[in-house]
Amino acid sequence: PASSLPRRAFLSTPLAVGLPFLLSPSPALAFGSKLKDINARLSAYGLPQMPPPASGFSPLLEMYGSGPNREAMLVEFVHPSDWVVTRPSNDVNGEDGTVQAGDYAKGDTATFFVYEHEPVDVEKADKDFLGEVLQKAISQKGSNVYQNFKVVKSSLSTHDGRPYAIVDFKYELLTGAGFEVGRRGVASVCSEGRSVQALWCATVDARYKKVGEGLRVSAESFRVYADGVEG
Repeated sequence: PASSLPRRAFLSTPLAVGLPFLLSPSPALAFGSKLKDINARLSAYGLPQMPPPASGFSPLLEMYGSGPNREAMLVEFVHPSDWVVTRPSNDVNGEDGTVQAGDYAKGDTATFFVYEHEPVDVEKADKDFLGEVLQKAISQKGSNVYQNFKVVKSSLSTHDGRPYAIVDFKYELLTGAGFEVGRRGVASVCSEGRSVQALWCATVDARYKKVGEGLRVSAESFRVYADGVEG
C-alpha cells in the first residue's frame, strides 16, 4: 500500500476541509495497477480491454461494492503515476469509502461518486441534472462546504455503446478556517446498473492551468461496469 504520509500532510491544510477522501485501514478487493492484470480481469468478465495509458499516467481498476450494502461495480480510470490511491474499506457493517486518487497535499483529486438516483439516459441529461450530480458529490460532508457552483460546459462521448457526459465545472470551497478556495475541474457522468455514477477530478484555481489537462485525461478515461459484476 502507498504511504499515508501525503494524506496526513494534506489533513493539516485548509484544503482538506470538505474534500471526500477516506483513509482505508482495511482495503477492499483491489485489482492493482498493472495493465496486464487489469485486462486479464476485464477479460474474465467479458469486458473491453483497457488501452495503455498516456506517458506519466497509471491505469486503475477497482471493485466498488464488495460489501452487501452496495451495488457491485468495476471502476476504471487512469491517474498521474505519482498520485496516491485510496480504496473502499469493509467491516461488519459493510463497505464504506470510495475509489479515489490524488496528490492530496496539493489539492488534486479524482473521486468516484455514486448518486443514488434512478438510472437516467445520459444522452438526454441536461446541465441542470449534471450539475445536481456533481453538487451531490461535492457536498457529501454537508451543503455548507461550497458555494457558487457552476457547470461551465458539457459534451457527450460514447464508449462501447455507453454514453458518458464530460462536464467542466467550478466552485468555491468553504474551509473551516474561514477561507474561500476556488476550485475547477472536469468530471465524467454515466448511469450503469441501478444508479448514476461520476468521476469528478478537481484542483485549486491556481493549479488548473498546470494540471487541468491531466484531470481531463483522467475524466475521459473513466468507465463503469455494473451488469454481471459481483462483489
